[in-house]
Amino acid sequence: MNTPLALGPFGAADLTALAIAVALWLSIGWLIEHPPRWRPSVSKIMERYRRDWMAEFVTRQPRIFDATMIDNLRQGTAFFASASMIAIGGGIALIGNPAMLLAIARDLTLPTETAGLQLRVALVVAYLANALLKFVWAHRLFGYCAILMAAVPNDPAHPEANHRAAQAADINITAAKSFNRGLRSIYFALGSLGWLIGPLGLVAGSLLIAGVLMRRDFASASREIMLRDL
Repeated sequence: MNTPLALGPFGAADLTALAIAVALWLSIGWLIEHPPRWRPSVSKIMERYRRDWMAEFVTRQPRIFDATMIDNLRQGTAFFASASMIAIGGGIALIGNPAMLLAIARDLTLPTETAGLQLRVALVVAYLANALLKFVWAHRLFGYCAILMAAVPNDPAHPEANHRAAQAADINITAAKSFNRGLRSIYFALGSLGWLIGPLGLVAGSLLIAGVLMRRDFASASREIMLRDL
């Protein structure tokens, strides 16, 4: 006799919802980083501005503004990395304390199967862990960018000036990609909280987050401003 697909406390509906959520997370990230030529994403548009920044950096004297900008970017990644660590700690505490999880579930009239609740929270923690790794790497890359910027000769006519600036721009863009991936993981961690009310909640939360990200990268007012005169 055939038995329904299940994995521990999860049935076919939960597994399907999880697959949809992960697929949305991966596909949205790929689309934002590889948009069609006729519809560039905000992330792609910002790559152009980052290259323009480094081109201006070669001739800017003094370069205090540029050093401040890089420092601000590093502080932003450090903040999100710290916040992710705190959130991960809270998630692990919930997983390790089933009584607290069950009390919350009963108060909110949610499913009260302990193992299922723990695994649902584990998905949130997994997203946050990925975000932490991306933020830490972005922080380090922005540090590399600062070193490359410091290696740009003060003389704009120096044969290495534009080459070093181009290298700094490429590292800056790579750092921004890692930072944006971390932010997307945080967004989907929020969406995955919908799984606490069931598989439909996970799908709905993930679709909502995907819609928010698509609008902000492809249909936001800020995008239109960035495209002016490009």
